[in-house]
Amino acid sequence: MLTLHTAELLVPGPGSAPVPGGAVLVEGDRIARTGPYADLAASHPHARCRRWPGVLTPGLLVRGADELLERTYYPDDPYEVAELGTEPVTGEAALAELRMTEARWGHSARRGTQKLLARGVTAVTGRFAIAAVRTAVVRSGLTVLPPAAAQAGVPASLDPFAGRDAAEEAFHGVLEPGAPARFAVFAAADPAELLERGATSCVATVIGGRLLHRRR
Repeated sequence: MLTLHTAELLVPGPGSAPVPGGAVLVEGDRIARTGPYADLAASHPHARCRRWPGVLTPGLLVRGADELLERTYYPDDPYEVAELGTEPVTGEAALAELRMTEARWGHSARRGTQKLLARGVTAVTGRFAIAAVRTAVVRSGLTVLPPAAAQAGVPASLDPFAGRDAAEEAFHGVLEPGAPARFAVFAAADPAELLERGATSCVATVIGGRLLHRRR
């Protein structure tokens, strides 16, 4: 099936010319074509169309996912909120009190990966030692890359723009024919506004051609 994703602005990648009213044509798990929506819609009239507000960009990269998913616990909302609150639990002492098991780490990691997808993240760096966490990451569809060198003064964060000077620095890959269909859409006019508004402005996240997050 062909699916045409279009937004007010398409940014194919760092250094690429933005395309107002641009679109990405997806076939299976790959990008078939990119360009102005009018052109792609005319040449593929039977493609399913998804219209999004804002800017469509490559998916984002988050560094230090092992810290985020194996040394951070995400409380189960609403069942644990009264006891633990809504904020992630970190620190050896606090985690020791939770008596973490591998199964519990796996459940936490699933909640963590959902938070990443909701921020337009499609790739992470890290090396996972807990089998249940590895399984959760694989099932999420996120691409796992080798650990990246830590950036001085920038702790691991769910925010892919942490320590970045431009939104484009967090892009993973380029949107072009033949590339994996991994991209995100944000409620922002352009990359500059995206950096200002943050990754929580994510409207949709697509990995392998599948819509894995959509803002309700």
